[in-house]
Amino acid sequence: MPRYHLMETNMIKQKYIELIRVKPDKKIHLKDYDTGWAQTDDFKEVGKDKVKERANEVLQQNLTDLTQVQQLLYADDRYSLLIVFQAMDAAGKDGTIKHVMSGVNPQGCQVFSFKKPSDEDLDHNFLWRYMKSLPERGRIGIFNRSYYEDVLVVKVHPELLKNLPDGKKGKSFWENRYEDINAFEHHLHRNGTVILKFFLNVSKKEQKERFMERLERPEKNWKFSTADLAERGHWNDYMDVYEDAINATSTDWAPWYIIPADNKWATRALVADIITSTLQDLDLKFPELTETQLKVLAEARKTLEAE
Repeated sequence: MPRYHLMETNMIKQKYIELIRVKPDKKIHLKDYDTGWAQTDDFKEVGKDKVKERANEVLQQNLTDLTQVQQLLYADDRYSLLIVFQAMDAAGKDGTIKHVMSGVNPQGCQVFSFKKPSDEDLDHNFLWRYMKSLPERGRIGIFNRSYYEDVLVVKVHPELLKNLPDGKKGKSFWENRYEDINAFEHHLHRNGTVILKFFLNVSKKEQKERFMERLERPEKNWKFSTADLAERGHWNDYMDVYEDAINATSTDWAPWYIIPADNKWATRALVADIITSTLQDLDLKFPELTETQLKVLAEARKTLEAE
């Protein structure tokens, strides 16, 4: 296969994107997804160095294109974009957000990192605190962790479920939550919010290496948390709940993408390409002025030219 035919001029071929997009009603198993750069035999044939070089070129082009399409998104004022990032610790969520969104206008983009819920949050339904942070039309909103924590962390640690009516917290409880999430996302979609959900799929081996780096490099010591190490002990449980959530909530209107996260350059190229191509497919337009508005502009031109 010709080396540079793996990717188009400024985007990754759709057939490769389809490999990581979870189709509705398809039951996936995370163990079937490669966490590294060599996703296909085509990539292996080309080799890591060439794939990395091309991925970086694609990333840079997408960053340029994203800057332009963000302006269109704002001017068009019909859609908003909600980007959801979920992952195990040290998978690279922060770095991906930093690099992929580096060229966008900060006035039109907000990042929300959701931590432990407050007492006020717990006195409302589990979606309440996220609803308050949804992006307005014309803007991009990024959830660094999201309402999915309420079917992930709390499913691994059910003791965190508080202030709820009495009743069993078994299979039907979680199925109801998935149903609530699907309905919530469908409502957003019908009202102009485009939703992209990324699971950064890092291997347990790579997570260990990144944890070790945080311990060994003084400038990264602050990133290490013993809580992250404790959660690593529940790795298999987390893989199970991620599978359950992804299988139950990847829809046509809010798809999940399982992004290989062992190589940061591959992660960033894929995420940037999916975001940019999704916005480009919306057929965004600058507003068309009315005849009256055009006449006002013409008069303004005359006034300025007469000075």
